[in-house]
Amino acid sequence: MQRAFFRSALLAQQAAAALDSPLGARSAPLLQRLDRCMSSVTIPPPSCLLRPLEVPLRYLFGPGPSNVPPRVLAAGSRPIIGHLHPEMYEIMNDIKRGIQYAFQTENNMTIAVSGSGHAAMECAVFNTVEPGESVLIAINGIWGERVAEIAERMGADVHRLVKAPGGYFTTKEIEQAIEKHKPVLLFLTHGESSAGLCHPVDGIGDICRKHNCLFLVDTVASLGAAPIFMDKQNIDILYTGSQKALNAPPGTAPISFNDRACHKMFNRKTKPVSYFLDMTHLSNYWGCDGKPAREYHHTGPVSGFFALRESLAILAEKGLEESWKKHKEVAAYLYRGLEDLGLKLFIPERNLRLPSVTTIAVPSSYDWRELLAYIMKHHQMEMTGGLGPSMGMVMRIGLMGYNCEKTNADMALHALADALKNCKRRKA
Repeated sequence: MQRAFFRSALLAQQAAAALDSPLGARSAPLLQRLDRCMSSVTIPPPSCLLRPLEVPLRYLFGPGPSNVPPRVLAAGSRPIIGHLHPEMYEIMNDIKRGIQYAFQTENNMTIAVSGSGHAAMECAVFNTVEPGESVLIAINGIWGERVAEIAERMGADVHRLVKAPGGYFTTKEIEQAIEKHKPVLLFLTHGESSAGLCHPVDGIGDICRKHNCLFLVDTVASLGAAPIFMDKQNIDILYTGSQKALNAPPGTAPISFNDRACHKMFNRKTKPVSYFLDMTHLSNYWGCDGKPAREYHHTGPVSGFFALRESLAILAEKGLEESWKKHKEVAAYLYRGLEDLGLKLFIPERNLRLPSVTTIAVPSSYDWRELLAYIMKHHQMEMTGGLGPSMGMVMRIGLMGYNCEKTNADMALHALADALKNCKRRKA
């Protein structure tokens, strides 16, 4: 054993000396192999990680994420600070105020969940619904389907109110379903990006209050692009994602609970099924519970919070009404261009179209996958097909936030025209 130790030490000395010699550079690969032979590590470093990171420049004109402005990228690259530092708490306070503005709410219980929009979706359901309780899910695309599955997984009694993609629910249909199933919570998607629908919200919150039911609304694809008024429209729980019209990278998800939701949430008989998403802890982490000290719960995405804070600052500087107006104008410009190409818009009623994500009915004489692949290959541009129940029915173009410009609409229209010209038509 001792002889082997001295032999290894001698080999190491010889290797070090060789590196200092004129032949060191030429001998380096051999010495690296020798070093590996002496190592106790049996899995070598992956060769892919010994190359520099390469990320292509793409035009993200799909349903999200969208391209991020340089200002937000710069904010996200600032030096890391501790997630429990006073400066971090101040940034989190800024984020809270920005979300309150974007949601048009005075709710104290307003935070950003560490995670994507799905994290906020689960946070809403896990905290306000207990196993065995009745919930009503309005499904007219993939997001209602997702919430229904989440609620079922945690043991809720799930009732589905279903329309085909692009369909919408009348207040009469909603009230009849609430009277029948007596849910503790109703879910509705404001911006159904899988179908390109912006669902009317007025009056639904009043119905929910009448029947002692919480009103949960998903605005991941619509916030900043279409009007929403959490307090005025009596929405009890509202959430969104950072990566669409808010201009930030994916990974943070604003959510807000009003007093009705908080009363239900903090008077549970059972603990929420998720520790990570338990609002008892998250409300303290975000300084919403009135306690003098914030305690450690998890390490928040510090750089993501920097970026989210900057994206909310951009929205505040521009103004919500101006943002809504611009998304509506650019969408209308895109509609005209698509119709000039002979394409059919999937949502016939103009006032029900989601300004941030436009859906085109798949042209019957083309393979939609081939069209999208051509656009990506020749134009470095992402557009997408449908999702969930709208798969095969639509193609989706997203022009939101930083990408919401008529020049980008022109680029998208040019790419589509090129694809329609060069992709093979199917025989009738």
